[in-house]
Amino acid sequence: MGPNKQIAGVSGVILAGGSSSRMGSNKALLPHMGGRFIESISRQMEELFEEILLVTNTPEQYQFLHCRKVADRHVGMGPLAGIHAGLLDACNPRILAVACDMPYISGKIIRYLAELDEQADVIIPRTAEGLEPLHALYGKRCLPAIDDVLLSGRKRIISFFARVSVREVATDSLPECTQSFSAFRNVNTPEDYYRLREEELLAGKTVTRLRQAA
Repeated sequence: MGPNKQIAGVSGVILAGGSSSRMGSNKALLPHMGGRFIESISRQMEELFEEILLVTNTPEQYQFLHCRKVADRHVGMGPLAGIHAGLLDACNPRILAVACDMPYISGKIIRYLAELDEQADVIIPRTAEGLEPLHALYGKRCLPAIDDVLLSGRKRIISFFARVSVREVATDSLPECTQSFSAFRNVNTPEDYYRLREEELLAGKTVTRLRQAA
């Protein structure tokens, strides 16, 4: 797979569900990089995948995005229901799922994961903080197990892992594992968001100084 080619056999899925209760407003629509979070993430995903799905139960809020919008079948059951909807509606046998509040998704990491063993039903990074289920690959063979756990009332993404084949990928084997802005970072609270903006502003000033000194 070339560094600029779209990934074959995988659909990109952006989860835009959730109440954003800790943020107090829709995280996907927060200003970022001259636009909105969801626009920045969508642009990055479009470089990687021919098919992009946005999982949302309020598609009217995202008419400015040109990707296909799909709804949860298990409403109110969190990100696992979003992964289920993405898998169900994707045209490809696998999906790469990310959340709408992850500004630094890594194309290099995603391409690396997509090149690993296609026989695994789930390919998921493991960091020092644990598994990263919203920067991971899922195959359609997961659907029956996900359906069962959601119908039983369980919402944790890893709830169905014991019933499918899972390949964990250690962080130190991933490209860009030492990057300043973690690919797995998300923004849940106003404090997270303001810290992110401050760090980006500081990084921008540093780059400007280095260019001026060159």
